[in-house]
Amino acid sequence: MKTTGRKQFHISGATLKNIAYVSMFIDHFFAIIILNYLNYLGRMAGNGVWDPGLTIVYRAGRAVGRVAFILFAHQIVEGFLHTRSRGRFLLRLGAFAVVSEIPFDLAFSGQVINWKSQNIFFTLLIGVLVLLVWDRLSQYSGMVYIVARWMTLAIGCMAAYWGNTDYRYMGVLLIFVFYKAHDRSLSEKIMLAGCVMLFGTWSANCLRYLEDGYTVLELLRISMREMYGLAAFILLAFYKGEKGRQLPKWFCYGFYPVHLLILYLSAKYIGVM
Repeated sequence: MKTTGRKQFHISGATLKNIAYVSMFIDHFFAIIILNYLNYLGRMAGNGVWDPGLTIVYRAGRAVGRVAFILFAHQIVEGFLHTRSRGRFLLRLGAFAVVSEIPFDLAFSGQVINWKSQNIFFTLLIGVLVLLVWDRLSQYSGMVYIVARWMTLAIGCMAAYWGNTDYRYMGVLLIFVFYKAHDRSLSEKIMLAGCVMLFGTWSANCLRYLEDGYTVLELLRISMREMYGLAAFILLAFYKGEKGRQLPKWFCYGFYPVHLLILYLSAKYIGVM
């Protein structure tokens, strides 16, 4: 007897990227437009207190945005594993890290250059560099090469932290987790990614803010917000490795600096920044 099976629902890599772009835009809209509007209302009220209703909306918008980096970290590893030229891949990341820095600084600090924070392309670049060196060193056996691999990861994490890149070393570690757990089960990926997201964010926040008067428990509560990003694994559960119809590379890379610049100009235009 001939049987016909239903075609299983799946999500392509291209669709994951498109969802990530939408999530990132939502996150940055709330981080740039709504956050500055909340601060503006607080200044106008003379007490700096945020509007309670709008604060809830703001936090919901930022929660939606937590999905974006998980998807981008996953897809950057897919790109690393399947690209035809890792050299050109690194060159694109490096070029757009430079191109995106001024729009990033304008959007999040109102300054043309702000050395206190660098854009996400620098995090992605460091993460891919770590994978490249790790992959090369994995071709050799011996304790020296094992130590060298882990030293590479440590150096990458320190570069992200001291370089003040977006997501700092949590971002580098998440990329590394997706690389090492590439062929593992979804549940293992969720567990590993969740640990990196929580403890990576928490430890980085402790290093940065304990001296400002925050307690360890307060920083843990703040860091827990990053866990909203685990919702991305609902989408990743339906990813079966299919590339899908990709948008042009210029759009994929250019969307980041362009949308930041548009949001910055919008905030300036409406007078909240």
